[in-house]
Amino acid sequence: MSLHINDVAPDFEAETTEGPIRFHDWIGDCWAVLFSHPKDFTPVCSTELGYMARIKPEFDRRNTKIIGLSVDALEDHGRWASDIAKSQGAAPNYPIIGDPKLTVSKLYNMLPASASGDAGNRTAADNQTVRNLFVIGPDKKVKLILIYPMTTGRNFDEVLRVLDSLQLLAKHKVATPVNWRPGEDVIIAGSVSDEEARKVYPEGWKTPLPYLRLVPDPRA
Repeated sequence: MSLHINDVAPDFEAETTEGPIRFHDWIGDCWAVLFSHPKDFTPVCSTELGYMARIKPEFDRRNTKIIGLSVDALEDHGRWASDIAKSQGAAPNYPIIGDPKLTVSKLYNMLPASASGDAGNRTAADNQTVRNLFVIGPDKKVKLILIYPMTTGRNFDEVLRVLDSLQLLAKHKVATPVNWRPGEDVIIAGSVSDEEARKVYPEGWKTPLPYLRLVPDPRA
């Protein structure tokens, strides 16, 4: 079965570049971003891992842990990290899961259950569907799923934007409009009646449409 938003993220034990983990325990009370790669020493993924290292403080500020996954052994991850540091100016400063037996890739439905073989004998093309990104909340539920082709680098600035939205929504009964950025107006959730909304927003709201109620960002 495929994973969907609001499903509990499958728990697992794995070896990482920072030691063994049990995934749910590792997340703890934080948010988490798990992003995967089809093979070590691939060009697009090298740029992604380096960029994530450079912007890790932004995730830290949002109480969000980062963890990568690549379908290769930990020894390869270590050698790859050196290449990433040379080309991108920063080596991964977060754990990367070794998945040589394809265990986590299958668990998260990034590879079919029938996939087999040693990771060392598989090519990036064999694993091309291992290009997912999952945002997982402190409740261990999946909040966002992004799937990219191997040839297109991911937009991690967009992941930060979505995190800001998700974390706002976790505390307030609002939604965020197209291209929203922190500090901009938000939408009162449809589940909130006008009567309830007046208690929270006594100064009222803008209504360009009867069902579109805009108020200032409650965190601004």
